[in-house]
Amino acid sequence: MKFHQTNCHKFLVSTLSLIFITSIPLILLKNSHPPLSSSLRRSTELGDDNDNDKCDVFSGKWVINPQGPYYTNETCPLIIDQHNCMKFGRPDLQFMKWRWKPFGCELPLFDATQFLEIVRGKSMAFVGDSVGRNQMQSLLCLLAHVTYAKDISNKSPSASIYSIHLFYSEYNFTLSAFWSPFLVKYKDSDPEGHSFNSLMSLYLDEADEEWANEIKNFDYVIISVGQWFFRPLLYYQDGQLIGCHKCNHNNITSLTRYYGYKMAFQTTFKTLLSLKNYKGVTFLRTFSAAHFENGDWKNGGSCDRTRPFTKEMKIEEYNKEFYLTQVEEFRKAKVEGIQNGLRFVLINITEIMWLRPDGHPNRYGHSMNRNVSVNDCVHWCLPGPIDTWNEFLVYLMKRELLLRGKLKKNA
Repeated sequence: MKFHQTNCHKFLVSTLSLIFITSIPLILLKNSHPPLSSSLRRSTELGDDNDNDKCDVFSGKWVINPQGPYYTNETCPLIIDQHNCMKFGRPDLQFMKWRWKPFGCELPLFDATQFLEIVRGKSMAFVGDSVGRNQMQSLLCLLAHVTYAKDISNKSPSASIYSIHLFYSEYNFTLSAFWSPFLVKYKDSDPEGHSFNSLMSLYLDEADEEWANEIKNFDYVIISVGQWFFRPLLYYQDGQLIGCHKCNHNNITSLTRYYGYKMAFQTTFKTLLSLKNYKGVTFLRTFSAAHFENGDWKNGGSCDRTRPFTKEMKIEEYNKEFYLTQVEEFRKAKVEGIQNGLRFVLINITEIMWLRPDGHPNRYGHSMNRNVSVNDCVHWCLPGPIDTWNEFLVYLMKRELLLRGKLKKNA
């Protein structure tokens, strides 16, 4: 029975909004970007995960799609204000009318019924920061063509203000999201309290219990984090302070943001590999770059472009470094996973989304914490290019079933 009642929709949207913790990155993208050949190519060196698949869906270009998006803010009542660009007056619509076209093959359209049949009787979890939850909310709208979920967060044994649990009763499918912006254990360490740029402590060899204690029973797990690693951080290992990033303490060893990022993924993958009863497929959704121009987020930076980049643009080195760092740890986990009968799959969106500076809310999204617009060049409008991530997701899920002989070739 479809969950269509208006009051239920409002309750679900309210829940999503309350747990969607905004993360504003400290990224300095100033001035315009010089047109240069792309530095991230799909290759063995940059994390190829296609096995023997002849279609590389991550190598292609954005093409005009006259049919437009799968849904709108009128047909999907679940879009929260932070992503609801149309609701708050974004004047251009063209950003919704592009589609990713792989070279030499096709990326199938998202089929909500097919997706729900694949996950019938199963469970899926998004683990990471608010950009990961952005993808989950895209998925909710894509599935709304067929059915709606019931919020069972308060009934879940893992109930937490940092997690959400939804249930599609017709398909016996549970969809969850675990808020974990670093993947590892963390806490506030700034004497002046928490803010967008306050000091935090990371325990790099301890997985965040928010997800680690619950994840073993999930069939599909999508891992992703990124923007929070730009802030000042203290790094701990074996309970000892070993260094910091941007902490401004002369007596503490200075370590890069990439060190913390590397160790966070290393710990995450080790945790998944060590879970005794974990049999799920783990997806790594690669780093999603921000597109601030003419300043950073707090100094007038914005993302005003209304079209994708028309030429190949050089991705900033720090974005590339984040990508390469996580892919290196992913490759190690994938090799070990094969030995243990576990699958690790790459959703390689970094370069693809770098080409979409037009897809962010910019000033047309409203913060959940205050009724004002902010220049958000981190998250993505719904509908928008982030819907492509779920086209990739279902494509890769189908490929996994084919590899296991559980799906017919033409399904």
